[in-house]
Amino acid sequence: MKRILLTGGSGLLALNWAITVRSQFEVVLALHNREISLADVKPMKFDTRSRESILKAFEQIQPELIIHTAGLTSVEDCEKFPDLARTVNTDFASNVSSVCAELSIPLVHISTDHIFSGDFQFATEDLPVNPINVYAATKAEAETRVLENYSEALIVRTNFYGWGPSYRLSFSDQIIYSLRKGKEITLFDDVFYTPILAESLIKTVHELLDNGAVGIYNVVSDDRISKFDFGIAIAENFALDKSLIKRGKMAHKPGLVQRPQDMSLSNRKACSKLGHSLGGVNRDLSRLLEQEKSGIINEIIKL
Repeated sequence: MKRILLTGGSGLLALNWAITVRSQFEVVLALHNREISLADVKPMKFDTRSRESILKAFEQIQPELIIHTAGLTSVEDCEKFPDLARTVNTDFASNVSSVCAELSIPLVHISTDHIFSGDFQFATEDLPVNPINVYAATKAEAETRVLENYSEALIVRTNFYGWGPSYRLSFSDQIIYSLRKGKEITLFDDVFYTPILAESLIKTVHELLDNGAVGIYNVVSDDRISKFDFGIAIAENFALDKSLIKRGKMAHKPGLVQRPQDMSLSNRKACSKLGHSLGGVNRDLSRLLEQEKSGIINEIIKL
């Protein structure tokens, strides 16, 4: 089988990626500190400190595809530690793409929907980026450097959710676990995005690769939805008490690091490339429930 290397191997996306494709690929999880054990997946300690160390690792592992999921994603932490954010989000991506270009290894770089100011609905791939915080700025710069280094790379802008490990709960995890405990939660009704289930994201990315996609693609849900309405949709799909979900507004939280209020992306480019829609929120939430019932994600949630 083709060997695939996932950077950020202990993260929610890499873990979901591994269990989604391990029957089709030989999967290597590149890890920094945390120890991870998944059936039919090979963990490997990975030195990210320099381009030379990354080159040495890639030459040793000999992957035939790199999925670069690693990143510092906490908006607050990026604002507090901007040098670390640039090292992890920008410099690491630049070094990975440079080495992939040298070794002619196909690369998927995972980016974000945070890179715009939030003034547009369903932002397209050709809209100029306008980051308004350190996290977004480091991710936007990473995109530029990846494409400068390797024009054949596939850059995926997205916002995903799925079952996560105990140390890295997703937004959907937090909602489900809180409602199951009978705990009230407040979700913003003035923040909009186009969230996609991690499994749907993963399958779409591989389909894009099979169709020769390069450059920037938005891989997101068909639906633009508020954080509040996303929570209501989870409650309805999981038969939980939606009265526990209270409306809140990001505009009433001045202490937060500035964020875009509309992060929705258009997926029309990906749909056109693939010849089909990527699906909506309710379809993905039905699948999220199926994943739990089938036990396919038990290995992840036990970590």
